[in-house]
Amino acid sequence: MDEEYDVIVIGTGLKECILSGLLSVDGLKLWKCFRGNDQPPEELGSSKEYNVDMIPKFMMANGTLVRVLIHTDVTKYLHFKAVDGSFVYNKGKIYKVPATDVEALKSPLMGLFEKRRARKFFIYVQDYEENDPKSHEGLDLNKVTSRELITKYGLEDDTIDFIGHALALHINDSYLDQPAMDFVKRMKLYAESLARFQGGSPYIYPLYGLGEMPQAFARLSAVYGGTYMLNKPECKVEFDSNGKALGVTSEGETAKCKKVVCDPSYLPDKVQKVGKVARAICIMSHPIPDTNNSHSAQVILPQKQLGRQSDMYLFCCSYAHNVAPKGKYIAFVSTEAETDKPEVELKPGIDLLGPVDEIFYDTYDRFVPMNNHEVDSCFISASYDATTHFESTVEDVIQMYSKITGKALDLSVDLSAASASADAEA
Repeated sequence: MDEEYDVIVIGTGLKECILSGLLSVDGLKLWKCFRGNDQPPEELGSSKEYNVDMIPKFMMANGTLVRVLIHTDVTKYLHFKAVDGSFVYNKGKIYKVPATDVEALKSPLMGLFEKRRARKFFIYVQDYEENDPKSHEGLDLNKVTSRELITKYGLEDDTIDFIGHALALHINDSYLDQPAMDFVKRMKLYAESLARFQGGSPYIYPLYGLGEMPQAFARLSAVYGGTYMLNKPECKVEFDSNGKALGVTSEGETAKCKKVVCDPSYLPDKVQKVGKVARAICIMSHPIPDTNNSHSAQVILPQKQLGRQSDMYLFCCSYAHNVAPKGKYIAFVSTEAETDKPEVELKPGIDLLGPVDEIFYDTYDRFVPMNNHEVDSCFISASYDATTHFESTVEDVIQMYSKITGKALDLSVDLSAASASADAEA
């Protein structure tokens, strides 16, 4: 391979494929992966009709990932469907996440007086415009903390819990002592995404699952001159005497390059373990109870509701998104592992699912890069977290893009270029 590439992206993970698109599968069967050579029972249906994402995540209808899809024009390769429901766990029950002043007044999550306080807070957030001082009510959100903003409206702890974790999608409570600007912007994004398709949630998800997205970005990269070498075994990053990446070797051939992009598994000496995700993958014959018979839904279980240090997430999708045979649902329960017993740790989430046809337990380690890309020209993604939405994943991609190119990514796009069907298929 005499040609030298500007960037070599190793792997076909979603982050790497998004980056290959911006810069320019036949894997193990689920049953074989967890149960060896045993044959799956006939009542589960045909294996060909299952498209199970091992790390499933919904995307905000107005969020950064949708902007990336439109920016790269990859939307022409994908078809999306609105997600039916967004829910939060509170005091042992599942409730729809209220996101506007009108929904706050209707929500059984709160008592009468708390509804009024929450309504005032939602109106403040909805009316807030960064460039309009009249909407600020004398508060500088770059200085005022989220805790101070919330205190002004006298909201109760349980209300703060669902607003912070299920609406603003913060993964812990550290946001409370940080400037409130990001908190308010996250709430506005949720409400705007919810209004976009007038569905039951702010999320969308591709038909046939997330496996469609790497393929779409791969096509895009090829259209703009990217070269794909599929099924290349044992890719090894090569370095010069100064420790700078100079190429990738596979099957005795080295493709030379100036920069290497990869996930932590390719450069284990340049990453650090920061945690572990526990998850259960469940096949069911019904939707999650108390979710309005939603074919697709997210349920967030805030950490305080479970007496944990981290939130738990339920993800459910079904044949309506063409990821399972007719009548079948796939649910994931995931969390940042705090013990070595996923069966015990995930029980609060699994108990909400109702009867389960089959269940598979799994854990995987989370790594973050520790290298200096300016020295070694290696750009390593962080491992996927336990969240069932794309907000943190896309942040990592955008930061990597800026490091690789030395410039900010302009995502000011016409959001109407992406569409999704809001109708649930019966």
